[in-house]
Amino acid sequence: MTAEALPAPATTTDTTAGASPHRGTLLGIVFAAAGMACVGSSVAVSAAITDAPLFTLQTVRYALAALLLLAVARVTGWRVPRPRGREWLWLAGVATAGLVLFNVGVVRGVAHAEPAVIGVAVAAVPMLLAIVPAVATRTLPALTVILGATVVTAGAVVVEGFGRTDAAGVGYALLVLVCEAGFTLLAVPVLARLGAFGVSFHSVWMATAGMAVIGVTTEGPAAVTTLDTVDLLAALHLAAVVTTLAFLLWFTAVRRLGSGRAGLLTGVVPVSAAALGVPLHGVVPGPMVWLGTAVVALGLAIGLRGGAAARVTPQRRRAISRAGW
Repeated sequence: MTAEALPAPATTTDTTAGASPHRGTLLGIVFAAAGMACVGSSVAVSAAITDAPLFTLQTVRYALAALLLLAVARVTGWRVPRPRGREWLWLAGVATAGLVLFNVGVVRGVAHAEPAVIGVAVAAVPMLLAIVPAVATRTLPALTVILGATVVTAGAVVVEGFGRTDAAGVGYALLVLVCEAGFTLLAVPVLARLGAFGVSFHSVWMATAGMAVIGVTTEGPAAVTTLDTVDLLAALHLAAVVTTLAFLLWFTAVRRLGSGRAGLLTGVVPVSAAALGVPLHGVVPGPMVWLGTAVVALGLAIGLRGGAAARVTPQRRRAISRAGW
């Protein structure tokens, strides 16, 4: 990840402004898809850390990610902007909802529901990312984005499948859904000035603090000494690929495309997770996974068409600002 791949400094009013808006849109799509593929790779390490103290491991993960982001800033010369005023609250929301409570929901949720139920909740995120910004700014959402989000959600549900759950599992699934959407939506108001790098770094170190409190409270301060080599390697993968790289790619894409269109690419997560199961675990996807993948692809084709017409314009940014987020 180079400095050129990161958003322009805060003085730029439109990241896709210039002679080639279509190129900016295409880059946003590529960044979003790559970021979600990175998130999908987390499935590859999940089986290896089931016996680890999860909150303590997550603390190590986010602490490593914060250090990696600082290292990237030093190498690339990218400045880490300091939040101002209400920006601290938005970033705290990203960290609390999108990272801390999301992980709590997943960890507690799988005790009451099959993993597929939690996966289906995440699959519904594109709909929230398409609708909530339009409601907040009192504008009509693009019909192609809404239709595309509906199809992508349906395809992701087919890939994930359905599973058994109880009432608590449903509640945790809804928490996961809201928190996953909040991860993106709460970042929108501060992306224009802080950029992908600033939002990523500040939300990650805040999440480190939050996870540390939960870890010490529920697992004890000595839990970190129980992490073995496999746990630490998994934490390193989660920090480098699923957090540092994925966050930078994702927030860059959201700034270029807007949350609605970028949200369509969350459908890549279950598809990439299923694809990685072939080389890593020798599990060949079944017919329903292939069908769901085709439906996700159709939804992306519908929702992402229109090129520069659906870009995040300065006028829309001003509407977002007036709406308070």
